[in-house]
Amino acid sequence: MKNVAEKSFKSELKFVYSDNDTLSIIFQNNEILLGVVGEFNNNIKQLEKITNTSIYTRGNSILVKSSAKKNELVKNAVKFLSEQFIINGTIEKKDIISSINKFMIDEKNNSGKNIEYIIKTPKKSVIPRSEKQKKYVRALKENEIIISAGPAGTGKTFLAVAVALTMLLEKKIERIILSRPAVEAGERLGFLPGDMREKVDPYLRPLYDSLYDLLDYEKIQKKIEVGDIEIAPLAFMRGRTLKNSFAILDEAQNATDTQIKMFLTRIGENSKIVINGDPSQIDLPNKSLSGLNRSKKLLGHLKEISVVDFDHTDVVRHPLVSKIVKAYSDQKTEK
Repeated sequence: MKNVAEKSFKSELKFVYSDNDTLSIIFQNNEILLGVVGEFNNNIKQLEKITNTSIYTRGNSILVKSSAKKNELVKNAVKFLSEQFIINGTIEKKDIISSINKFMIDEKNNSGKNIEYIIKTPKKSVIPRSEKQKKYVRALKENEIIISAGPAGTGKTFLAVAVALTMLLEKKIERIILSRPAVEAGERLGFLPGDMREKVDPYLRPLYDSLYDLLDYEKIQKKIEVGDIEIAPLAFMRGRTLKNSFAILDEAQNATDTQIKMFLTRIGENSKIVINGDPSQIDLPNKSLSGLNRSKKLLGHLKEISVVDFDHTDVVRHPLVSKIVKAYSDQKTEK
């Protein structure tokens, strides 16, 4: 039986192909092997289920027995998971799902080429999962205004918050401002109980969640208290000029044309503004009032402004989310 050894991956992995369609992934570091395999082999079981392959562990190796195409799929997934473990010291369920995204399968786009896009935050390093996400991260770093549109789960808010947080911690900016339309474009909050913060907090919760996922709760609270991080409904942005700031407007599909114009024109010296939204989830009584798509059409030609459109292939949540998004999108197209 003839074996073919492939070049090792960062001196940690070696791939050996056998004639019986078996791929052996040999680990030089047992700690990385244990991290990739997971407790009670849970990571491997999940990967096996998603890829519909047979995966075993033997000594310091992972054995994959399937078709040549699926063997390559698992090989690239293990490469990605190994790097994820090296960077973060842990592997989450979403990492396993992301490891089989089609951009990870292509040998031309192996994970080693994604290093320049890694966003290092105190709690974890964030790695773009698709070509569109890499384009988005590049735009967040290079452009003054970024407008992104696409379905839930494509990382629009999370990646923007991650870049903003790293810029704040590196003192490239002085403040992060996170905003979104509260309840609806009319900003009618008066009927809700409690003070203003208690009224708007439920609508801003996804922004808090992104922050807590990247920095310790106590540190986030401290930065909110001293004003380094400000979370406010869109209506509160009127009349301000944002200097040395990174401002993100989330759920922008529920902002009117006038409101988006107002938010964009807040930009001041050494500042960035990000507009994020999902055109398929407009909650306004009159959907034509949404200003998200209009802002893309009006401003997309300006070199200082980057427009990024995501679709179901960029979803990094459960694989079923991508299928659900595509099904609804296909139905809309048929109509």
